[in-house]
Amino acid sequence: MLSALDVIVLCGGSGTRLRSVTGESPKAMASVSGRPFLEVLFRQLRRHGARRVILAVGYQREAIRTHFGPRSTGLDLEYAVEASPLGTGGALRNAAGLVEANDALIMNGDSYTDADLGGFLANYRESGADASVLVVPADGRSDCGSVGVDANGRLTDFREKSGEQRYVNAGVYLARASLLREIPEGRQVSLENELFPRWVSEGKDIRAFVWAGSCVDIGTPERYQDAQNLLAGVE
Repeated sequence: MLSALDVIVLCGGSGTRLRSVTGESPKAMASVSGRPFLEVLFRQLRRHGARRVILAVGYQREAIRTHFGPRSTGLDLEYAVEASPLGTGGALRNAAGLVEANDALIMNGDSYTDADLGGFLANYRESGADASVLVVPADGRSDCGSVGVDANGRLTDFREKSGEQRYVNAGVYLARASLLREIPEGRQVSLENELFPRWVSEGKDIRAFVWAGSCVDIGTPERYQDAQNLLAGVE
């Protein structure tokens, strides 16, 4: 259960590729089966016992804050506002100042996987790792992160959008809060392109949790349309 963690949802991007569908609305507010995509994530988190969620917001942040307010779907919500675009890593560092727990679950605000988040947490804690990445089998896409994993479950390399598919980064992570506070403050940093490769090269213990499912993302108009059917039955 996730009650002892803080959750950070990265939902500050403008979603340029989805603009033909969403217009000026933030990508995380795109309607999926009659509800904002963020609500799909909130319901998943609540099912797994989460209580406190920090939303890393930037573009059109007031649209998100006005809709959800300080509490939604049984979750207490905090807002970490980036005044200018900071990238995924910079937004994460900006949100880390609000983290009160020792560990944080981090989720991209535009993708969903039906993974056992409780099992993910148990595996992370048992390993004693600095961070863990939830990965799914490669599905042939070339525009998402390719992750290498050794026989002991350690992440060996992280090549964002490399085209070399082994496992696919599902955009769900667990990390020590102390590790997040090592990220440089106040500047653009990419979690995928800079931080994970750096942490691996520095010898930090970064694990991979393999989930034999799929990752549904709404990053393009085509995938957004697919998500309408794929997520229609998700409570």
